[in-house]
Amino acid sequence: MYWVVGFASSRSFVVDLGRNQSPSFGLCGSDERHLFYGDIVAVPVQDIGGIMSGLVSDSWWRKTLYITGGALLAAAAYLLHELLSIRKEQELDSKDAIILHQFSRPKNGVPSLSPFCLKMETYLRMVDLPYQNYFDGSLSSQGKMPWVEYNYEQVCGTEYIIDFLEEKLGMSLNKSLSAQEQAVARAITTMVEEHLYWTIAYCQWVDNVQETQRMLDLPGPLSDLLKWTLCQLTGGIVKREMYCHGIGCFTKEEVYALMEKDMRTLATLLGDKKYIMGPKLSSVDATVFGHLAQAMWTLPGTRPEQLIKGELINLAMYCERIRRKFWPEWFVDLEDFCYDSDNDSSGTPTCQLDLGLFSRTDTLEESDLSLPSYSNSNSDHSGRSLSDSDIEVDGSDVEQVKG
Repeated sequence: MYWVVGFASSRSFVVDLGRNQSPSFGLCGSDERHLFYGDIVAVPVQDIGGIMSGLVSDSWWRKTLYITGGALLAAAAYLLHELLSIRKEQELDSKDAIILHQFSRPKNGVPSLSPFCLKMETYLRMVDLPYQNYFDGSLSSQGKMPWVEYNYEQVCGTEYIIDFLEEKLGMSLNKSLSAQEQAVARAITTMVEEHLYWTIAYCQWVDNVQETQRMLDLPGPLSDLLKWTLCQLTGGIVKREMYCHGIGCFTKEEVYALMEKDMRTLATLLGDKKYIMGPKLSSVDATVFGHLAQAMWTLPGTRPEQLIKGELINLAMYCERIRRKFWPEWFVDLEDFCYDSDNDSSGTPTCQLDLGLFSRTDTLEESDLSLPSYSNSNSDHSGRSLSDSDIEVDGSDVEQVKG
């Protein structure tokens, strides 16, 4: 058996004491001589092959890792190209036209998986302003979505967009609100967008990401890989931003507990009113609808859906009222409108809140006088079905905006 003897040290040199060689040592690439210290190591020659094999194996794993990472980066680059590419066949001209940039439609019929995109488009429909959707997926210069172009001006952030359009076009949903009511509406908006939003996003992109992935609609032969990559990237961003926000430091149960408190607060504020602030629409309704619609129609079987279609049924009726009025092309199967409490494994109470489905304060509008009362509703507390007469809408809200 042959042996090779060497000197191992933490310094960047090795002394080889092999046969027929005089001892020499020095730094790599240097002729300078140094004192050395360390351990004499003797290795059988027959085991060198195993050592080299281990080194080759490690190199193989590194190569595999690099190739896999490169493939993922290539897929991510392709996805970003598909999402951010601007369709050349259309020339954007925002002169006297509102161009709304937002994410593409999902496959389940919901207009958007983004509560802010849904909020913005619902608001434009509420104020009856013509607009053009642009599903290019490109973010604004501030990295925001959605954003609008109007007369060659670009504005991002839903709150700033609404203020911008009100200033330019003189149309507002909040004209009938007092100063105190406007303050309350702003407080509700802040709670929904800065607190409830994160809990819903957690449910969408972290806890229920497989269902969200199935809802995405991405073209191309690599659509499944692209959807998986997008969901993984988005989920990582959501978790990181939740941690920076502070709500991400809590456990899953604590996050859902905060979500439930927010939803119960909204249910209490709504009560038996037609809209959040009373018989008339306001901009806060677009905000609340954009977020609650995610719980209603994009999170099947989850705790937010169980809550809104079960105990907090007045929120479900509120969402359906707005959907029917401003999204007539958005089809929803009402057979599964209410959550079946018999299959509720989360311990949600089966009793329903004793809340009316329609505003009892909105009695001056003739069209509302024919609405069925809560006691005559065809939707019982077991929540099996919902007829068209349960949620009837009128056209008085558009007149309010133009008035």
